[in-house]
Amino acid sequence: MHGAFADSTSWNGVIKRLRHEGYPVVAAANPLRGLDNDASYLKEVLAGIDGPVVLAGHSYGGSVISDAAHDAANVKALVFVAAFLPEKGESAVELSGKFPGSTLGDALRSVPVTLPDGSRDADLTIEPSKFHQQFAAAVPGNTTDLMAVTQRPITNAALADDASEPGWKDIPSWAVVATQDRNIPAQTQIFMAQRAHAHITRVRASHAVSVSHPADVAGVIETAARTVR
Repeated sequence: MHGAFADSTSWNGVIKRLRHEGYPVVAAANPLRGLDNDASYLKEVLAGIDGPVVLAGHSYGGSVISDAAHDAANVKALVFVAAFLPEKGESAVELSGKFPGSTLGDALRSVPVTLPDGSRDADLTIEPSKFHQQFAAAVPGNTTDLMAVTQRPITNAALADDASEPGWKDIPSWAVVATQDRNIPAQTQIFMAQRAHAHITRVRASHAVSVSHPADVAGVIETAARTVR
């Protein structure tokens, strides 16, 4: 499950490696409209998958997989990739500011939007001129130029929504910490991962670690998968 300012193609390098090893993969499209809505959609995706699931989420996608995994019987392991691991009642906005280091706020562009229920909100994206440095400094510029154009917006409300009961409390978890992250400071990632008793792998990378270091991310997912075979 991808997070904000990305899409499912951000997993392509990871998917290629997992499929090469024989793992079936589903890269779900995250609606990015609101945490309850996004988690409910993912639960429906999970219900259509046969067999045990290792659920991986990047960034805000971590909040989504944690919510969706609660009471999902087929989810056997969680992998958080430069991601949020919220406790019940915590939001992505709250956690991103828990420790210093995030520069995301100054890089965002806000556009008013009307949601399907008629309510008004704002769609947030990263300014294209700031995308490389903010989101994916460890990724070549010709790639981040495309990522900046294809990034998926997230509503302001989604980042501010409180998490429900987290799946990581009952499901074994792994965390890939991007130590050069400008979106979610590494200190925040480590705090959340340690609180969740997750197995931690540190990677010297920017926020888009699944793009810049797909082998490292795939390796952690495979490690998690081997525990549930």
